[in-house]
Amino acid sequence: MEKLIITAALVGAETTRAQQPNLPVTPEEIAEAAHACREAGASVCHLHVRTDDGMPTQDRERFRETIAAIRRRCDIIIQVSTGGAVGMSADERLQPVSLRPEMATLTCGTVNFGDAVFLNAPGDLERFARELKAYGVRPEFEIFEAGMIQNALSLWRKGLVEPPFHFDFVLGVPGAMPATPKHLLFLTELLPEGATWSVAGIGRHQLPMAALAVILGGHARVGFEDNIFYRKGELAESNAQLVARVARIARELDRPLATPDEARRILGIPRRAG
Repeated sequence: MEKLIITAALVGAETTRAQQPNLPVTPEEIAEAAHACREAGASVCHLHVRTDDGMPTQDRERFRETIAAIRRRCDIIIQVSTGGAVGMSADERLQPVSLRPEMATLTCGTVNFGDAVFLNAPGDLERFARELKAYGVRPEFEIFEAGMIQNALSLWRKGLVEPPFHFDFVLGVPGAMPATPKHLLFLTELLPEGATWSVAGIGRHQLPMAALAVILGGHARVGFEDNIFYRKGELAESNAQLVARVARIARELDRPLATPDEARRILGIPRRAG
């Protein structure tokens, strides 16, 4: 198997400090959390940013400040979110792409998201793909339902994305595909040859989905964006604590962890200076 890539989803757009007092919010707090996750074994930072009062934002300058703070501390791959928060426009969501991060998410369809709808029309998918390609940003295809894999491959057929492809299965969102071993296996069987994948289990599903990824040869995403608990009724102390647990499981199963540079090779990301 390839070495394991652990992605740390530090912040998200929905989690609040009232729910998780250890949620990083400011650029410096997020940078410190990214560094701690790198030390614990993560090689990718999935990045959302917040305003000073904790509200989700896609503001380009807030991303610039946060990315610079992370890069001062460590060499972790920075993967910006273009999902933003439900209800944001495409123009809002695309702002950080012009900063030329190494990676960005590309959600491949519309999905019910709790009581809301996360809207990603076909024209928006094409626009996002063009923007990522124009700025040399490697996409991670966010997959909430099986049909979204075909939407991603449609972008390929139109020449808007290029291999190698990396997919992230987001499982357990209320209204979307449940987080079960059967569903995870089904999704992996739909991928094109040579593609890599990770899984983000929501809430209590984070740990079992991550453990399955270690066993099956995939990669894992953990962090406060998707889950705020270490175990039932016990809030996690930090994002790094969640990363360290998966790293420990991987070592027990003799699955080595990828460094950021090794993850760049696996994902087809050129190493950038600075």
